[in-house]
Amino acid sequence: MLVACDVYRPAAIKQLQVVGGQLNIPVYSNEQTKDVVLISKQAISYAYSKLNDVVILDTAGRLQIDEELMKELKNIKSNVKPHEILLVVDSMTGQDAVNIATTFNEKLGIDGVILTKLDGDTRGGAALSVKNVTGKPIKFVANGEKLNDIEVFYPERMASRILGMGDVLSVIEKAEEAFDQEEAIKLEEKLRKETFDLDDYLKQLRQMKKMGSFSSILKLIPGMNQLKDVKINDNEFNKIEAIICSMTKQERKNPRLLNGSRRMRIAKGSGTTVQEINKFIASFEMTQKMMKKMKDERSIKNIMKNINPKDLKKFK
Repeated sequence: MLVACDVYRPAAIKQLQVVGGQLNIPVYSNEQTKDVVLISKQAISYAYSKLNDVVILDTAGRLQIDEELMKELKNIKSNVKPHEILLVVDSMTGQDAVNIATTFNEKLGIDGVILTKLDGDTRGGAALSVKNVTGKPIKFVANGEKLNDIEVFYPERMASRILGMGDVLSVIEKAEEAFDQEEAIKLEEKLRKETFDLDDYLKQLRQMKKMGSFSSILKLIPGMNQLKDVKINDNEFNKIEAIICSMTKQERKNPRLLNGSRRMRIAKGSGTTVQEINKFIASFEMTQKMMKKMKDERSIKNIMKNINPKDLKKFK
């Protein structure tokens, strides 16, 4: 259960309720009082009655050290006695982030840190500094604004990214979370029968989007972050999704039906141009040809022959 203890920032409670709704997590709030200690106590009692096993108190954010707010946190700690106190720090604030973490740890005693806005790997220095001065672990990092951009922090993986060596393990974990095993089996069956259509393409595209932005995924692939000229515009994938969604069921099953007039209709419906549709269809046909080759068992056997078993152990 989430508890709205930020009673100062406008719409903070509503924002937390929206996040809770997206995650299907209940949110406790009491807008009749500004007493966060009272709200915390009420929330704990309510959580016990509902048999909630985890309760997260979302307190007011602060960019500078405020003695009044610090006193408020101390009161919450002494009255509620939380099992863990996590400090959320904006990595873009640089040395200020380190100073805030140091003061919070001295006055309140924190158990860990969550670093936000860690989109650029060069900001990994903030993680090193915060860990060094507080002695507390960095438990989570956020690489974007979406909920799936929050991930567990692994020091060795961050070091690997900073050194330009990528982060293959994170890519594998994201793929395991995003792709449904049953859907993968169905896709394999379609490839064998050569019935892979635009509906299947759309499903795969949406599952890929669950992994995060394509540009962020590329950063995790070894060597890709050194290619400065390679730019991925995620809006292009949104266009593809709009194009497919503007087609009829029959057109998705059989793109050969797409004559000139149909393509003009789809362009209007998706907010794109006929040229963009032509480019996408040509790309899709190329994808179909590649998948036909991939399903060839002899090709798969040849690939397997070239894989060194010792290399596979590195991913375990």
